[in-house]
Amino acid sequence: MGNLLKVLTCTDLEQGPNFFLDFENAQPTESEKEIYNQVNVVLKDAEGILEDLQSYRGAGHEIREAIQHPTDERLQEKAWGAVVPLVGKLKKFYEFSQRLEAALRGLLGALTSTPYSPTQHLEREQALAKQFAEILHFTLRFDELKMTNPAIQNDFSYYRRTLSRMRINNVPAEGENEVNNELANRMSLFYAEATPMLKTLSDATTKFVSENKNLPIENTTDCLSTMASVCRVMLETPEYRSRFTNEQTVSFCLRVMVGVIILYDHVHPVGAFAKTSKIDMKGCIKVLKDQPPNSVEGLLNALRYLAFERGITVSANSSFLENSG
Repeated sequence: MGNLLKVLTCTDLEQGPNFFLDFENAQPTESEKEIYNQVNVVLKDAEGILEDLQSYRGAGHEIREAIQHPTDERLQEKAWGAVVPLVGKLKKFYEFSQRLEAALRGLLGALTSTPYSPTQHLEREQALAKQFAEILHFTLRFDELKMTNPAIQNDFSYYRRTLSRMRINNVPAEGENEVNNELANRMSLFYAEATPMLKTLSDATTKFVSENKNLPIENTTDCLSTMASVCRVMLETPEYRSRFTNEQTVSFCLRVMVGVIILYDHVHPVGAFAKTSKIDMKGCIKVLKDQPPNSVEGLLNALRYLAFERGITVSANSSFLENSG
């Protein structure tokens, strides 16, 4: 019970970098522009993806009718007609995750390269740091929406079952060319994840580390821990927080902080909750709990789940974690 409390109250934990990262107004310098422009092409579509996901209603009624009346061809056709365009949307979301993965890897390459330290990179290349933050912010918002919409998996499961039956019966299927079997398998794995976008980014970060063996893993983990520290310090320092001109910047910082903690935990050999972690978890949890009630419950739950995977329990009523073993 006391092990994690010791981790989170240790006094020798580094306080981390202390500078203001301008998430609202950062503009690319000449040296940032190439990567910035590449990533911007992806990010400009992010809001549209979230809007499409938020308005995704599913074909639950049509599917239930078709299942309850399996011999009624009209209802079968109606359900199929409703599901096919929805699967087109799901394909678009999945393909965007692949574009986002490529964008993230480009940013990691820029923000972890020698000779600068991660802190120097984030302070010097604030426009790229802002884009990195925007990717994380989008990712957590996407996954929050996906987790509360069971229609996504229901629609896709019905699509695959119906398509399989049509193939067995040699029935031509409209929409089959849209999502072939190989793509359907990959999409199925993607949507089976509780947090598919975050899983995509975690895998991309891990792959980035393994493919760049000449780059010390600390360059990547320190980049993530530095970003978490910068967000925490900006949120808990009135001087910095007063510089936010948009009321949404606080929730943006909170989401980014949690997003980099999760990435760090997946990439770092011993995770974010270990004594050797460079992330002040006690400080980050305190910042979350200092927000208005219910405004950050989803973010706290994300950390609770992350800790649970490590055999640690986040107490619901305190700012520390307790060893569950």
